[in-house]
Amino acid sequence: MPSTATFALFAGAAMVLLAIPGPAVLYIIARSASQGTRAGLVSVAGIHVGTIFHIAATVAGLSALVVASATAFTAVKLAGAVYLVYLGIRSFRELRRGAEPDDPSAGVRPLRRVFRDAVLVNVLNPKTAVFFLAFVPQFVDPSAGGATTQLLALGGLFILLGLLSDGAYALAAGWLGGRIAGSPKSRRRSRTAAGTTYIGLGLVTALAARK
Repeated sequence: MPSTATFALFAGAAMVLLAIPGPAVLYIIARSASQGTRAGLVSVAGIHVGTIFHIAATVAGLSALVVASATAFTAVKLAGAVYLVYLGIRSFRELRRGAEPDDPSAGVRPLRRVFRDAVLVNVLNPKTAVFFLAFVPQFVDPSAGGATTQLLALGGLFILLGLLSDGAYALAAGWLGGRIAGSPKSRRRSRTAAGTTYIGLGLVTALAARK
């Protein structure tokens, strides 16, 4: 197992990275602001189920394949970009054909689908794979035991910190969304902004360079 000092150093570095809004955080903010705190927290849970996938992939060596192969990286990147754009288009379509403008349920996704969307957003994020392959192994000490055990421990700590950090974003965005969603016009604007955010994230993901 990593030492206490290693855990502390990793936690500090991870919190710096988690505090910088990336695609997962922006997705959580958009979902929480447009659909409420509960949906935001469900998105947080889904994002970190996706993180578990990346931890397992790192242990199995699949992340190394994504990072080493330009084709694999591009395939995962484009799949994630397409899915984000799809979420944005779907948001606009649902809002257009949904309930009446004064109905708060217009354009709202069932929480089961919110969770599934969040899982896929993070699973299809190649930068998360790069993070776990390039960053986390730097804290593995060959003299402190098996590498797999250490990777799992560090990954578990990252998830815990991520739940706290992303949860704070969800609570803040949900509170702000609740403050501005008092009228049908405001709710429509909030959900339009969410759909625009998803599409924007998809385009940014598609244009991301492999480093």
